[in-house]
Amino acid sequence: MRGFLIWVAAVLAMTAPAKAFDTTASAAWVYDVQTGTVLMEKNAETPLPPASMSKLMTLTMLFEALRDGRVSMDTTFPVSEKAWRMGGSKMFVEPADRPSVEDLIHGIIINSGNDACVVVAEGLAGTEEAFARQMNERAAQLGLTHTTLTNASGWPDPGHRMSMEDLGLLATYIITEFPDLYPNFAMTSFNYKGRVPSNAGNRNPLLSIGTGEWTADGLKTGHTQEAGYGLVGSAIQDGRRIIFVITGLTSDRARAEESERLVNWAFREFSMRTLVPAGEDVAQAPVWLGTVSRVGLTTQNGVNVLVPAGVQDQVKVEVVYDSPVPAPIARGDRLGQLVVTIPGTRDTVTPLIATQDVPEAGLVGRMKGAVMQLGQRAITAVTG
Repeated sequence: MRGFLIWVAAVLAMTAPAKAFDTTASAAWVYDVQTGTVLMEKNAETPLPPASMSKLMTLTMLFEALRDGRVSMDTTFPVSEKAWRMGGSKMFVEPADRPSVEDLIHGIIINSGNDACVVVAEGLAGTEEAFARQMNERAAQLGLTHTTLTNASGWPDPGHRMSMEDLGLLATYIITEFPDLYPNFAMTSFNYKGRVPSNAGNRNPLLSIGTGEWTADGLKTGHTQEAGYGLVGSAIQDGRRIIFVITGLTSDRARAEESERLVNWAFREFSMRTLVPAGEDVAQAPVWLGTVSRVGLTTQNGVNVLVPAGVQDQVKVEVVYDSPVPAPIARGDRLGQLVVTIPGTRDTVTPLIATQDVPEAGLVGRMKGAVMQLGQRAITAVTG
């Protein structure tokens, strides 16, 4: 027998329906970190040229090397002729230099240095080709299923591809796993040995926008002729963080305008709702052959969801479990799931766990339970 409970969330006031975001980007992905909700996606799983946005994978490899103790911020790397001769955006390292890991982090994030990326690749893996193989292996481990990388910088190559969803997931990983390093993404200027032109600072257009409502703090721009203008961005409002990825814009101005418009939409058109407070029982499930007849079902951390404006009275919550639940049961055992359905968004599924231990009943208890079950079946047969 399948046990379930359905109810509809009520609201006191109605607002205008949330407007779908019709982006001019060729591909996009928008994500709310706190609730794990994908707010919008457009061609999000399509592998596309990521340009310099793929530098996030190079930084991830460097951040993990720092975390694992393989390098420190003071570790220095040599500069090869290949790195020195890299074109495009540069940190302006020279063969005689020995930039530190800290310098290179700044050079990649702020100056978008293609030369700095090659220095890191060769410093960590010996060659850029070996580093690309390591990045692909790590990307697969991180669940980036639409990523294939051939170089460390995002230099145009037919085989160098990432989806917007993969870039967003990678940004989420960086933010959550490296909180001590993430503030580097909000830095706007870095001038290695006085060689960097004044116009080679951080190109993230949102870092200089102060709306008074939200604050942007990362992550990485990208631009090539093939890819167009793109941005992996993140912003916070009242403790709520969104991450977004866009690509295929026609100019840096279009990228700036679309990014700001998208962030405003993500914060204004969705409101946070607590459907299940942390620690609150969601249901009482019947127990089969246990020392008690019912066991509480709860969530690990409660359930918070984002609800688009205008559909608050259409939220459906379903508690699903196999009933009765056979004993023995250990506190924390996963016994079912809570499914939240909101129009216009993906369903949110949260595991339901037991609130207590329920030992198996003794012989007498099992006999009573068997008799009651047989009696219930008989009643069902007669009345059915």
